Amino acid sequence: MNRVIALFSLIVTAAVAPSAFAADYNELDIEALQELMERGDLSSEQLTRFYIERIDSIDRNGPALKSIIEVNPDALDIARALDEERKSSGARGPMHGIPVVLKANIDTADEMETTAGSLALAGHRAPADAFIVDRLRKSGAVILGKANLSEWANFRSSKSSSGWSSVGGQTNNPYDVRRNPCGSSSGSAVSVAASLTSVSVGTETDGSVVCPASINGIVGIKPSLGLVSRSGIIPIAHSQDTAGPMGRTVKDAAILLNAMVGRDSKDSLADTFPAVAPDFTSGLTVDALQGARIGVIRNYDGAGVDARVDAMLDSSVEHLRKLGAEIVDPVEINMEGLGDSEYVVLLYEFKTDLNAYLEQSGAPMATLADIIEFNRVNADRVMPIFQQEIMEMAQDKGPLTEPEYLEALASSKQNSQRAIDTLMVAHNLDALVVPTEGPAWLTDHINGDLFPGISSSSYAAISGYASITVPAGYVSGLPIGLSFIGDAFSDARLIRYAYAFEQATKIRRPPPVN
Repeated sequence: MNRVIALFSLIVTAAVAPSAFAADYNELDIEALQELMERGDLSSEQLTRFYIERIDSIDRNGPALKSIIEVNPDALDIARALDEERKSSGARGPMHGIPVVLKANIDTADEMETTAGSLALAGHRAPADAFIVDRLRKSGAVILGKANLSEWANFRSSKSSSGWSSVGGQTNNPYDVRRNPCGSSSGSAVSVAASLTSVSVGTETDGSVVCPASINGIVGIKPSLGLVSRSGIIPIAHSQDTAGPMGRTVKDAAILLNAMVGRDSKDSLADTFPAVAPDFTSGLTVDALQGARIGVIRNYDGAGVDARVDAMLDSSVEHLRKLGAEIVDPVEINMEGLGDSEYVVLLYEFKTDLNAYLEQSGAPMATLADIIEFNRVNADRVMPIFQQEIMEMAQDKGPLTEPEYLEALASSKQNSQRAIDTLMVAHNLDALVVPTEGPAWLTDHINGDLFPGISSSSYAAISGYASITVPAGYVSGLPIGLSFIGDAFSDARLIRYAYAFEQATKIRRPPPVN
């Protein structure tokens, strides 16, 4: 890490001209940035420098958000080359010259490391870009850096502190640095919320995109399983893993999603990829909810725990009604007992999938067993605040042919899909809405995460269906998100609904960092 910090300081002191920051690009969306670049009033190089300066002043110093593990030493060169390409042949598309931060479990074939936040993988440089990274580079995106995360995507200990990793330390919430950013895509969400990047990519197995997006006041999309490739991403479980875009606006997240999707023959779900991938920015209008039938889930986990969250849901439903939606309120979803089955599936698949990734990527650790032993030997550095009992439980599991795994997989997948499908068919629904998460809790390295008890991520996560969270309110200045959930490959429809809600409410306000 000393090499990374020294190189980062060199970039900032040698490459950042004071004049590059005469303008303030905070909160500008991708369309506004592209307009400035097309007019010649902004370059990708200037924008990249602007974010690097903010990372230096806000992320590493100032309130010390600690959302960025590593800045790409090639970022300015990439931006400069894209500026020259724009001048000579025009922009490739809406992502041309736009900086993107990637969660540190996503492979990049460059000078940056792919560690999942773990010192066990320190020094690991992937031999090839992840499929989605290759897609982003081809779109003209600038890979700005790697984001901090809950170590191993929060699959190490039940007493973990979300946003903490042995490589990056504790990521802090930009709305109140004493509070937690949720996870595991903590740094991806915080970097967007604090305008340290334009957009970012997180990953989710269950809640790891939508929870930090909600708690940090941004938009997060959990795509339908099979829409976004997982190859080149350090896994938890192939039955639920997906990468997802994060942005300050619905349209920014949709633009990023367009750049990420594609059929990848190396992904086990390649055959489920749509024959024609939709344009997720198409049909984004303020009247998209007109006539849509929306079901309101009232029996979500933690319903009634916080009256302020309940009031946010009531207010959101009224906005949806005013926007022309036909509201079915309430609807009840039954996923009782599926959490236990899901956990069994994740334990089995984590061992199998991680071992496969380690073998294919040439990582410094060959197996999960090696990582467990490394952590034990280096406990003072790796496990100062929580242990690795989840990893140990996964290591004790056998192959994916065991009846326990097969029964748990069938139960979790089929029953979760049936629960959503039955509900939507019975009420002729186009989407479901539900609070995403409660307000951020105080970070506690003694007791671990103190979740507020409110959660709805498992509906889309276990089923593999689509969801999107959009800012919907604040509790004592802390953001709360509203999730739109649909069936398989309903992503484009949900994005249109979320956009209409966002444009009508304009709820998001930036965090108090400078």
